[in-house]
Amino acid sequence: MVAMALGDLMVVLTGVILNRVVGIYAPVSLLSYTPACRVQTVLVYISRDFSVWSTVAFTFDRLVAICCPKLRVSYCTERLATVIVCVVLGLSCLQYVPLYLALEPFYFANGIPMYCTTISNFYVDPEWIAYSWMNHIFTPCLALCLILLFNAVTVRHILISSRVRRALRGTDNNTDPELENRRKSVVLLFSISGSVVLLWATYTVHHLYYRITNTYVYSGGDDPIFILQEAGHMLLLLSCCSNTCIYVATQRKFREELKNGLKYPLTLVVATLK
Repeated sequence: MVAMALGDLMVVLTGVILNRVVGIYAPVSLLSYTPACRVQTVLVYISRDFSVWSTVAFTFDRLVAICCPKLRVSYCTERLATVIVCVVLGLSCLQYVPLYLALEPFYFANGIPMYCTTISNFYVDPEWIAYSWMNHIFTPCLALCLILLFNAVTVRHILISSRVRRALRGTDNNTDPELENRRKSVVLLFSISGSVVLLWATYTVHHLYYRITNTYVYSGGDDPIFILQEAGHMLLLLSCCSNTCIYVATQRKFREELKNGLKYPLTLVVATLK
């Protein structure tokens, strides 16, 4: 969960603050130079993929913890979690090394390269087309499929266990805390799966559209395809931050600490008045 939060924070810093906010309100800055623009663009993709795949890793960790009690002892350890996080981050970095090479200066100002754009043959060369499709197959297609699969297996295990427990309890009408916790877990897992699929759908549809129709240039800000592209990026950035919020907000200890934090200023004021 710490890795997920770190990935989401990286998305906010690179994809939202540096790329969107600074790009709009400070169009001429240190990030305007081509080397900085290249690094910033690559970091946006790395942080996005790390956020998504850390969510996949955490979803699998929950599956093991709930469905595989024997494997849980050896798998759900802090050391192995650290190794998995480092591997995911390393693979995300390696995946976008070619993207750095696919960026070139947008124009030159007094001989200084400014901003960055994809090279002219990025959309036509078979090698770059294959690279682009590979990236989109891994993220989001494969990642979403794995999240759905892991959550489906976990939900199925919970439902079967709950059915057996309910049968053993017989006609006892007293509320079962264990069954209530399992019901909340099912709702949580469905919320995660639905959130990821819905928020990534627009981005995926746009990618399929421009690759199939070869539509790479837009007529302006009111072009429907341009609006689809920007909506997809907005929802993508939101998706990278929603999962951690959902997971954390459903934790009882977190809710208790949040309540204490909200009550603390009032308690301090009352104590001061006394």
